Amino acid sequence: MTYGYVRVSTGDQTAESQKNLVSRYCMDKRMLVDEWIAIEKSSRKSTKERRIEELIQKLAPGDVVIVSELSRLGRSIREVLHIIERIVKEKQCRIMMIKQNLDIDSNNTNDMANKILLTVFSMLAELERDFISERTKEGLNALKAKGITLGKPKGTIQSSMYDKDKEKIFHLYMIGVPVREIINIHLKYGRYLSLKKYIERRYERDSTEK
Repeated sequence: MTYGYVRVSTGDQTAESQKNLVSRYCMDKRMLVDEWIAIEKSSRKSTKERRIEELIQKLAPGDVVIVSELSRLGRSIREVLHIIERIVKEKQCRIMMIKQNLDIDSNNTNDMANKILLTVFSMLAELERDFISERTKEGLNALKAKGITLGKPKGTIQSSMYDKDKEKIFHLYMIGVPVREIINIHLKYGRYLSLKKYIERRYERDSTEK
């Protein structure tokens, strides 16, 4: 299956223009889009609302995803890299990004260009995290200098994407299922460190309350 993913986030864009670009590209490559997944005005929506999760769930090994450009996949380099990794590594699919002339194929494991691209993406994602962290620190210091109290009351635990599966997670954890297995087999989402921290914090809180 070949999927064309179209996302419009501003008023001066149209889904049709992106579809036309993808269609022309497919004609040149002698390919055909089997299914379109389109969403409009979604710059601040989650991956689920932007239908990224829907797209990834549909994918089977060997499928192809085509987008007009990198920025259609996510709102940051880090997010884009994560989505590409899920499509290529987890789903064993191929993704093509027209404007950047990128074609990353899970079958080309020895393709040095793909390895270089993913390495560069990783470096950029790390730089972006550093810049965000630095800006955040500067902002917090500025607020502290003004005498503004930061943070939530002690003991407050923020909501988490894992909350909806809390009972399942705790049950699996209590019977000895490894955290990575909980993510990869039972949840199909999340990351090792974030889930591990979630379990530790929630489990400690629940144990104290009991």
